Amino acid sequence: MTAPYGRVALIGLGLIASSMAHAIRAAGMATEIVGHAKSPETRAIARDLFCDRVCDTAAEAVQGADLVVLAVPVGAMAAIAAEIAPHLKPCATVTDVGSVKGAVVEAVGPHLPAGTHFIPGHPLAGTEYSGPRSGFATLFKNRWWLLTPLGDTDTAALARLRGFLEALGANVDEMEVERHDLVLAVVSHTPHLIAYTMVGVADHMRRVSQAEVIKYSASGFRDFTRIAASDPTMWRDVFLTNKDAVLDILGRFTEELFMLQRAIRMGDGQQLFDYFTRTRAIRRGIIEAGQDTAAPDFGRGADPVKG
Repeated sequence: MTAPYGRVALIGLGLIASSMAHAIRAAGMATEIVGHAKSPETRAIARDLFCDRVCDTAAEAVQGADLVVLAVPVGAMAAIAAEIAPHLKPCATVTDVGSVKGAVVEAVGPHLPAGTHFIPGHPLAGTEYSGPRSGFATLFKNRWWLLTPLGDTDTAALARLRGFLEALGANVDEMEVERHDLVLAVVSHTPHLIAYTMVGVADHMRRVSQAEVIKYSASGFRDFTRIAASDPTMWRDVFLTNKDAVLDILGRFTEELFMLQRAIRMGDGQQLFDYFTRTRAIRRGIIEAGQDTAAPDFGRGADPVKG
C-alpha cells in the first residue's frame, strides 16, 4: 500500500502521538515522521524511539508536512495553531486528538490559512500512562477514532485521513462537533470526574486510613485509581473546555444518585435490583461490540501498558 502522506508532523509526543508513530511505522503509512515537544527530555526520547527527525519548535516541525497532528492539551491548541500557521504547506491536512472538539475548533480554526484542510479528530483509546515511552503500535486497534468534519471540509482530504487512520487499526466514524462533546461527557469526561472524586473521598476520609485503602483495594476502587491516574493537565483542560456538557451530565448523575440513596434508605430492594439489571445490560453491550472483554481482571496478567 502506498503511504497516503509523505511527511507526518506530530506536535506533542505523549501516549497518543508516540502510539501513532509506532503504528505509522508498522503500517508504512508515511515516509517521514517528524516530531516536536516542549520538553527537551521528551524530544530526546522521541528521537531515540520513534521519530525520524525531532525539531526544537513546532513551526520547524510542520514545514513540508502533508499531515499535522496536534497532540497537545486542549488549552495549548490556540498558541500552537498561531505558531504553525505561517509555516504550513499549502493544502496540508491538520487534525488533532483532543477529547473536546468545540473548544478545539474555536482555538485552531481561526489561525489556519485558506487552503488548509482542518479535520478535528479524537481517538477513543488510551491508558492511564503518559509520556513518550508509553506508546505502542496496537493502541488504536479496534478502537473508535471520531472525526468531526466541518461544513466546508474537502471530501478527498477527509477520505484520505480516514484511510490513514483505518490503516493504523482504528474504526473511524464521523460526528457533529456538538454531538461529540455531549457523547464524550457521558462516556468519558463525567466518569473520569467521578473517579477523581471517589479517590479524593478516600483520601479525605479519616475514619479509614490510607494504608487500609491501599492494602484492601477491591477491584472497584482499584479501577477508580487507574482512571484517576490519568494526565492531570489534559483532564483539567477537558473539564474547563467542555463544562456545559459535563455539568449537564453531572446534574443528571446527581439526580440518579439521590434516587439510589433514597432506595437504599427506604430498603427498596426491588428498585435497586431493577436498576442494576438495566445497567448490567450496558456492560454486555460493550463486550458484544468488541470494546472490552468478559475475561476476569482484564489486563492484570499482561503488560500494564500494552495489555
